[in-house]
Amino acid sequence: MRKSLLILLLAPLLSLAQGKYTTETTIQSDEKWWGAFVGLGQEMPFADLKLQDLATQNYNNQNAPLLISSNGRYIWSDSPFKFSIQGNKLRTYSEVEELKVVQSGKSLRDAFLHASRLHFPTSGKMPQPLFFSMPQYNTWIELMYNQNQPDVLKYAHDVKEHGFPQGVFMIDDNWQKYYGNFDFKPDKFPNPKAMINELHQMGFKIMLWICPFVSADSPEYRDLEQKGFLIKARGTNAPAMITWWNGVSASYDLTNPEAVKYLKNKLHQVQEKYGVDGFKFDAGDMNYFNGDYNLFEKTATAVDLCKKWAEIGLDFPYNEYRASWKMGGTELVQRLGDKDYSWAALQSLIPQAATAGLLGYSYVCPDMIGGGSFATFLDIDPAAFDQELIVRSAQVHAMMPMMQFSVAPWRILSPENLKITKDIALFHQKIGNYILQVAQNTAKTGEPILRHMEYTFPHQGFTDCKDQFMLGDKYMVAPMVVKGNKRKVKLPKGNWKDDQGKVVKGGRTLDIQVPLSRLPYYERLN
Repeated sequence: MRKSLLILLLAPLLSLAQGKYTTETTIQSDEKWWGAFVGLGQEMPFADLKLQDLATQNYNNQNAPLLISSNGRYIWSDSPFKFSIQGNKLRTYSEVEELKVVQSGKSLRDAFLHASRLHFPTSGKMPQPLFFSMPQYNTWIELMYNQNQPDVLKYAHDVKEHGFPQGVFMIDDNWQKYYGNFDFKPDKFPNPKAMINELHQMGFKIMLWICPFVSADSPEYRDLEQKGFLIKARGTNAPAMITWWNGVSASYDLTNPEAVKYLKNKLHQVQEKYGVDGFKFDAGDMNYFNGDYNLFEKTATAVDLCKKWAEIGLDFPYNEYRASWKMGGTELVQRLGDKDYSWAALQSLIPQAATAGLLGYSYVCPDMIGGGSFATFLDIDPAAFDQELIVRSAQVHAMMPMMQFSVAPWRILSPENLKITKDIALFHQKIGNYILQVAQNTAKTGEPILRHMEYTFPHQGFTDCKDQFMLGDKYMVAPMVVKGNKRKVKLPKGNWKDDQGKVVKGGRTLDIQVPLSRLPYYERLN
């Protein structure tokens, strides 16, 4: 009793400590909430949730100041806020405004369309069509920090020789001399322009990994420091040293328009010099920029730096991001955060991709097939390796807006499983025109390409569905995300034609057999 009374007495003080403005919303009995963090998609719809802070955390992925409900309600702020859920209470805390719940209809789709039109309307543009119509390839898993010309070319030739479609090809981290420099390492890439010409002749478009960081005590560092283009530590005129996953570096001050202009010019020079088509813009996470800085834009914060890094990609039609803030509706490719090699990680792909769509990040690419954890694929014995997970991972990707290979399937799979994986890559190419049509519609309307089941079929019992999704309005996809060869599929009302050509009546749950070669999907007939 004393403890309860103490909590009651302290509650106003605790709320005040979280922010100047506190709003408490009662969650309706049949209502579920999503939003804020793509990286928490697997935990949505939210149940009890500890305090979250959009200003300091992004869970290795995109975020946005939006909470959205299955009953047509949403909460938006132009600034980051804190929020928590306990029981049937959703509490938000803001330093700048009293956050209000907007009633905009009766469904998740109603809430999304209203919020997107007002707060992140579509730019009317979309990424390059090749992202949607062909698989992508990334050299990270095969080469790691040993990016080099012979092995890059070997990987590309292996793609073609094994019968996989050619699409976007990304050369990952450590191709350059050091961070902040945009020249290939001469000892690793003796003739990079010839390499890129050869890749182009094979049918690939080429992207290079880059970051906003600059290696200290390099010629570029000294030049940028003199120009005043680096983030400065508070109270000094010296560049701040920022800790990130690859060490300690300086960083471009992206709030300085002249610094951004200078960086864009550098990237355009890289394109002219080597013939590359675009860039993988990495490491813009706000949690790296929470230090005490003296920025060109005095009131800017970590989320502003994240957003300004993302805005650079709008100048480069071949782009990819993993961290973004308030960039919903723009023509940027948004990759899901790095995953490990596990069934749990595979199970997170659908809810995270669906959440990305609900936050306006419709042009979403799942993480690399099998995940981006390179240690998993070192010195493996294919006979003892869990090949099933790779095949199922490729199948999950196949009917998503994009699919991306990194670990070479021909290195780790048996001939039988390699054929299944190749066939699923060819299937993605086959339905690429439909995916592209949906993406073009997204550029006009803002509606997600990959849609949560609740989005398309409101109030039919799909709020907690995490292993099925809609591709546009036409296809309902139910891949295997657990080990085994059978699963339950909950079909919405109406008539459907399955991947084997059988017409089935909806409004019921089916038990189906799913051999390793099968990707279950259902075409909507009415």
